Amino acid sequence: MGLLGRSGDSARAKSSAFDALVVGLGNPGKQYARTRHNVGEEVVVELARRAGESLKAGRDSALVAEVRLGTKRAVLAFPTTFMNESGQAVRKLVKRYGFAGHEGLIVVQDELDLAPGTVRLKVGGGLGGHNGLRSITSHMGTQDYVRVRIGVGKPPNKEQGADHVLRKVPAAERQVLDVAVNVAADAIESILEIGIDAAMNKYNSL
Repeated sequence: MGLLGRSGDSARAKSSAFDALVVGLGNPGKQYARTRHNVGEEVVVELARRAGESLKAGRDSALVAEVRLGTKRAVLAFPTTFMNESGQAVRKLVKRYGFAGHEGLIVVQDELDLAPGTVRLKVGGGLGGHNGLRSITSHMGTQDYVRVRIGVGKPPNKEQGADHVLRKVPAAERQVLDVAVNVAADAIESILEIGIDAAMNKYNSL
């Protein structure tokens, strides 16, 4: 049994010097920082901070940090493509770091279908209209990677979806999201230490 607590993970463990590739989704550029769509970016930045590192420009259309989290080694990445091309960077990183396909891949995303600040873990499932997930699934040829979903709530109507995730967040909700970012970082550390199934039991009941 490998990192994610499932027998199929053993091939990945043998092929890469790292235990996981943690990808935080978002859009590059200061205008998108601290928006709902970039909470994934904030999580990998927080994990890097905890490890005493920072994300730096790499060769694979991403900011990257190689870190140790507890007893595990992880690659943290924030694609510098726009959200709808995130899969390009993920595919390059998977190849560069020697992962066997999607094994070890953890994607951190914003989730409209969860209340603001809610953190939930899952493996596979639908894409929920998320352009970043759609791109990753297209480039990886599978949906069966781990997702760490951070709730940002739904807009009043579908037509306001883009504005909802890209505009600045009201202060009270921003505080809620700041807490969620730290919870999501804790959850990823748990995935690395105890496996995805045990971590889901722990965090999906909060």
